[in-house]
Amino acid sequence: MSQQLTNIATDNPALFSRLESTDPGVRRIALMDLADGEDETSLPWLQRALQKDEAAVVRRQAAQLLGSWDETTVIRALCYALEDPDEEVRAEAAKSLSKLKNVDSGHVLLPWTRHADPFVRAAALRALRELRLPEASSPALENLRDADPLVRREAVGVLGWLKQERTLTELAQLAISDSDTNVRRAATGALGFARNEDILPALLSALADTAWQVREEAANTLGKLRFHRAANDLIVALSDDYWQVRLQAARSLGKLRSREAVPTLASMLSHAISNLRKETALALGEIGDTSAIPALQVAANDSDSDVRKSVRIALAQLQL
Repeated sequence: MSQQLTNIATDNPALFSRLESTDPGVRRIALMDLADGEDETSLPWLQRALQKDEAAVVRRQAAQLLGSWDETTVIRALCYALEDPDEEVRAEAAKSLSKLKNVDSGHVLLPWTRHADPFVRAAALRALRELRLPEASSPALENLRDADPLVRREAVGVLGWLKQERTLTELAQLAISDSDTNVRRAATGALGFARNEDILPALLSALADTAWQVREEAANTLGKLRFHRAANDLIVALSDDYWQVRLQAARSLGKLRSREAVPTLASMLSHAISNLRKETALALGEIGDTSAIPALQVAANDSDSDVRKSVRIALAQLQL
């Protein structure tokens, strides 16, 4: 037993007794009490429980508690826990790794992006995503071709956060052609850091995707990028079968200040879905075309208070 483990036995014999209990429920609660002090002296016990406790419920608790630390030894322990025989332990370890904020943690994770198990590769990529480690670009690009869609989606996430122009071609290709809806949607959203319109064809293709979730993401991304050449396609999207796509298209047309969209938007102020009426009113206010005033004045008596508020905001913008 290490000196740190021995110190617990000496300084807190009651807690030590519970940590060594034959009852896994008692050991689990003891770990929680130990971690409450947020003292690094608890780390050896938590890592020991994660790696060696025979009860999955205890290992799972240790994996959760270790999410509060960024130490290299903890990250390595959590990475190895991704190989645990218990599915819930693996999931908890992946969740804890996703909370990492210290960019130096990324160097420990990089080798795990090439693990044989797709779950481990996906978890490592997810943990790398918000760290924005430049070295993560290469393994992320490699994993864009992975057979597992979850791995591809997490790889897209890494590249989206890194915002490297050189990866736009690969992301655009995925947005158009990946077989998985979630991957296409993630790739479409990741294109939101583009600085030129070279990726516009990919986004317009995504706006016509067979999956409404991808169309919704494309409408949102086009608004973020302020691509005015997309206005006509977004106006067409105002007639989409799914109101979620219509809503994002309305928001984006507001950002583009597309006067051509005003007649169609004005007609949507009577749509059955209140959220869509609300966003339509706000979009008309952003566009700033006074020809929308009569339709907004009618909508001022809408039955929904949120819609009426949005109409008031829009009319205030238009009547300045």
